[in-house]
Amino acid sequence: MGKKGDLSHFERGMVVGARRAGLSISQSAQLLGFSRTTISRVYKEWCEKGKTSSMWQSCGRKCLVDARGQRRMGRLIQADRRATLTEITTRYNRGMEQSICEATTRTTLRRMGYNSRRPHRVPLISTTNRKKRLQFARAHQNWTVEDWKNVAWSDESRFLLRHSDGGVRIWRKQNENMDASCLVTTVQAGGGGVMVWGMFSWHTLGPLVPIGHRLNATDYLSIVSDHVHPFMTTMYPSSDGYFQQDNAPCHKAPIISNWFLEHDNEFTVLQWPPQSPDLNPIEHLWDVVERELRALDVHPTNLHQLQDAILSIWANISKECFQHLVESMPHRIKAVLKAKGGQTQY
Repeated sequence: MGKKGDLSHFERGMVVGARRAGLSISQSAQLLGFSRTTISRVYKEWCEKGKTSSMWQSCGRKCLVDARGQRRMGRLIQADRRATLTEITTRYNRGMEQSICEATTRTTLRRMGYNSRRPHRVPLISTTNRKKRLQFARAHQNWTVEDWKNVAWSDESRFLLRHSDGGVRIWRKQNENMDASCLVTTVQAGGGGVMVWGMFSWHTLGPLVPIGHRLNATDYLSIVSDHVHPFMTTMYPSSDGYFQQDNAPCHKAPIISNWFLEHDNEFTVLQWPPQSPDLNPIEHLWDVVERELRALDVHPTNLHQLQDAILSIWANISKECFQHLVESMPHRIKAVLKAKGGQTQY
């Protein structure tokens, strides 16, 4: 059976060549494997118009937004990333002889590679803190993975018993809005949560300490003396270790600063730039814990179960996982340098 659909430029040339060589329509069709109708049509087009290019290219409705229009639409997107489809269409049609509808705008944007997505949430970084982040990156741009292996990372995180279902969508009819199967229950403040403090280094996971209430300087001093100190002296007996902490108020309290000063011969506190969670690999460990919590077959129903689940997940994080995070530090530093102290993909 002959080939269906349009032919390529080369195939059409083969048809013309066979006919010009004296082969009949039937002979050409049998030789090339195309239908007799196709052989006849292609050769007729060549005789009448002197070309073998496909005529299908000129078929169909002409695109309403040409290359110039796409550049115009691209500028509108760059000027206002948060513009709605209606706003983009309205702005595009201003001063244009032929207006377009929202459906055309959507199709054009997709053709250009644009899709409507939720923006990635990043901390707002002030000009002063951008400079501090850039200074930190420049000071550590020559650090290798071996250097970063001497850093112990720490942070606090809070895990909620109930998660927001704001992104969930359901299928229902107009009069089913209050049907039990179409409702999502909510609990004030997420039904409570568990706050934990943790630390780790390239060598091993450190302790994960549940915090019963908001962390203050007195509580943090207990954590530093009971957990940070033995971890640092055990993992870095040569006193070449660095302890990382962010700039939370309880971390900068005088009693904390004095304690670190008294133990500066045992390890060094890394001078950390403000608003820099993207530089702290422990943030990704919190993401691991959060994902594992959501993936549990049986979800915790109270805070005690939630705390046990968090401790269990932390204890089972693979060595490859947290070592890979520490090994990403040179790339994180380069990203801050490239962003001139601004936000990065981390």
